[in-house]
This record gives sequence, C-alpha cells and structure tokens, in this order.
Amino acid sequence: MKATIERATLLKGLSHVQSVVERRNTIPILSNVLIEATADGSLRLMATDLDLQINERIPASVDQPGATTVSAHMLFDIARKLPEGAEVQLHASEGRMAIRASRYNSSLPTLPRDDFPVIAEGELPTQFELSAEMLKQIIDKTRFAISTEETRYYLNGIFLHVSKEEPVLKAAATDGHRLARVTLPRPEGAEAMPDVIVPRKCVGELRKLLDEVDAQVGVSLSTTKIRFDLGQAVLTSKLIDGTFPDYTRVIPTGNDRILKLDPKGFSEGVDRVSIIANEKTRAVKMALDRDKITLSVTSPENGTATEEVPGDYSAQAFEIGFNSRYLLDILGQIEGDTVEVHLADAAAPTLIRENDKAAALYVLMPMRV
Repeated sequence: MKATIERATLLKGLSHVQSVVERRNTIPILSNVLIEATADGSLRLMATDLDLQINERIPASVDQPGATTVSAHMLFDIARKLPEGAEVQLHASEGRMAIRASRYNSSLPTLPRDDFPVIAEGELPTQFELSAEMLKQIIDKTRFAISTEETRYYLNGIFLHVSKEEPVLKAAATDGHRLARVTLPRPEGAEAMPDVIVPRKCVGELRKLLDEVDAQVGVSLSTTKIRFDLGQAVLTSKLIDGTFPDYTRVIPTGNDRILKLDPKGFSEGVDRVSIIANEKTRAVKMALDRDKITLSVTSPENGTATEEVPGDYSAQAFEIGFNSRYLLDILGQIEGDTVEVHLADAAAPTLIRENDKAAALYVLMPMRV
C-alpha cells in the first residue's frame, strides 16, 4: 500500500476514527485503525471496539492500492504534530508502515488486514432520514440524563421509539433521578421501527460527527444494530439488549403549582448559591412564596448562601429541594425566555418545560434538604 495525503485531511479523518478505539485493549488489533487505499483515489479508515464501528472515506493520491492496520492513537498523534500543509506519504510493506512528511520519517509496526474484525450488520429493515439538526436536538436535549450506572445497563443509552397513538418519534433518557424526553415528527419510513436503546458511546461519537454535517443523515436499524450514514462517514453500533422502563408513568400530569421564571437568571442564581453546596449531594433549597423564590444552600463545612430570584408564582407557599447539577443541566437546554416549573409537593416529581408546545420536557425528582 502506498498513498500520499494532505496532513489536514488525514488528521480530520483520524480524529473521527481514533476516538472509537479504546486506550486499553486485551486484543492488540483493536488498538489499530484499518487503512485501505483504493484505486479510485481514496483512503478508507475504519476503527472498532467490537460494539461500535466507524468507516470514513477521505481523498488521497494512491500509487499502490492495498490495506493494513496500524496503531490508531500513534498515527493520530504523529499527524497532529506534523507541520501544517505537509504532504504525508504512507507506505506499508512487510509488517511496517513508513510515514514521511517534509523532513520527518517514522516506521510503525502493522498487523494484517485480514485479522481486523468487522461488525456484521445483517438486515437493517427500518430505514429513514433525519436532518443533522434534528439529530443534534435529540442528543443535546436527552443525553445528559443517560445513566452511568453499569448495573442498570438498559438505562445507559437513549431510548428511541415511535408512538402508537400519533405520528411522532420520541427519544428519552433517564438515570432514575431525572428524565429527559424530546418529541419530533415521525420521519417517513419509521412507522414500523422497533423500540431501540442507542448506547452512550455511540451517541457521543455521533454527536461529534454531526458538527461537520448539515445535510440529511440516513438511519438504518434492526432490533440489534443501528447505522448512521453521514456521507463520508458511516457509524454502526450494536444496540443495548434490554427493556427500557415505562417512563411515561413518572411524567406528572396533575402538578397544579406552576412557577414561571427566566431560565437564564434562575440558572445563574442556582449556580451561584451551589458553590457552597456539599460536593456529594449538591442540594439547593427553593422556598416559594407569591412571586418570590428564595434559593438557599446550607453546608456544615462551607457555610451558607441565599439568593432571591424573580418569578411568577401564585400558589401556596412551600419549600422543595433539588440537586443543583441536575437542575442546571435541564435549564441549560431551555432556549426560550421563560421556563415553566410544574410542582405538586416537596416529595413528588417536578415537571419542567418551556411551554406546553415545546418538543422537550424534563422530570426531576426532588431531594430532602
């Protein structure tokens, strides 16, 4: 294999594929990126961790077609530190890859292309398209609520499903303390899609790729795999094999104490008082009275902090506590000038949304403070 490629092009492609590669691997070839030079003048880069796989095509000048695998992180670090504008020559033969650029020369060990594992996609019967913007919205408004608790593995992703009652696609994530859900028009072709849970790592890699895409993204899936076609890059992932809980049961419908606030001012107030909060609980108390909300934090180690924030509230006065980090994560996704907080009492789930027409809604469990 012999090819020449512009440094910026190589670096961009490697930045996408190397982040799929785990830093520690018991299987040596999983530390490598597959590089295939094709006669049509392109390099195919491919990386996998056996659950997630990325393929990317980048333009190159190919002198000798062929394929090999080389350390993904090593090659990425070399490309990152080469001078801007450099032309990079890659030449693989007899178990080594020579890398030349300007006055730089190096040689890396390779492993055979035939040993590189590939995720077998199988049939992907459900196929539809979503705009890159819509996919970004799905991810940004839900992923902060994905659980990191490995024992509840079925919560370690975003739950995608279509409604049986109306033509919508819903995405939800929860860690048991908070829930985020976004509802969007159902794309054509998704009518019979199965309920699927897209893993956290796939969500993170997809979100990075979406920053460079402004077109439609092809989505193909079965009950076990999902593939995102982003043009030059294709991301394939196994789905989480588990049952997502019926989250609709925790979405409150009768919370009649309604508080309306400016999300930016409220968020800044919560952020300021939470500096004092205990690192473990991050608890902040809200005392609600007529058109007056007092935020307060009391910490035996750090002292106290209070701040009044303006709000529209006319129901009965009471106090409620929340984890400030969870509250700030939700407020960070509110784009309008007003946020509605639907409360019941100090122990019941609280509903937060922009308004009743907003695509996203959030549920937050209160804390004892």
